[in-house]
Amino acid sequence: MDGLLVDSEPHWRAMEREVFATVGLYLTDEECKQTTGLPILDVVHYWFARRPWADPTAIGRGFQELADAITEGVHERIAHMAEPMPGAVETLNFFAQQGMPTAIASASPMSLIEVVVDRLGIRQSLTLWHSATLEARNKPAPDVYLGTARKLGVLPADCLAFEDSGNGLKSAHSAGMRTVAVPGAFELNDPKFAIADVILPSLTEFSATLFDTLQTTENYS
Repeated sequence: MDGLLVDSEPHWRAMEREVFATVGLYLTDEECKQTTGLPILDVVHYWFARRPWADPTAIGRGFQELADAITEGVHERIAHMAEPMPGAVETLNFFAQQGMPTAIASASPMSLIEVVVDRLGIRQSLTLWHSATLEARNKPAPDVYLGTARKLGVLPADCLAFEDSGNGLKSAHSAGMRTVAVPGAFELNDPKFAIADVILPSLTEFSATLFDTLQTTENYS
């Protein structure tokens, strides 16, 4: 969802910078990109392990509180400011119009998924949505994709997953799904995306012809 359906990553980075600054950790936008695709609590642990904060005003402010503050701020920003990624709604509609089950499998909480679904106006194009926070493990573990396939009543091997992050791609790939990677421009050539069946610079490049190719070939990139 984040960075694939909705242009939410800038909002996550903005809130990370704002909230981390309250404990004396000042990150650049480029530094925030290092944790793209990680669950937000993992982002907090990631930065504490590398640049632990010791600001006296941060005493008593736990990791979960920081993660919750970031998430709440992102909810507000996305509800009023977020826009769909180029080609995202069109790609979703392509599958919906053919009567294929469609779902969101996100590392974000259900509350944020609901905000995005309403902001983009895509309820009618989705069969369901599922959060990794309801599973035992978040991405890059396969749990959310396996759970989503189970809820759809389909085999993982019969699913096609779209992902913009390396952790998300690992999750879908480990679940045994065919995958389309749509990385951000800053990491388009990163080798971590090589496991995808297809790598696209944008969902505007997705087409019915490409979908047909995915169904008839072992690998396309």
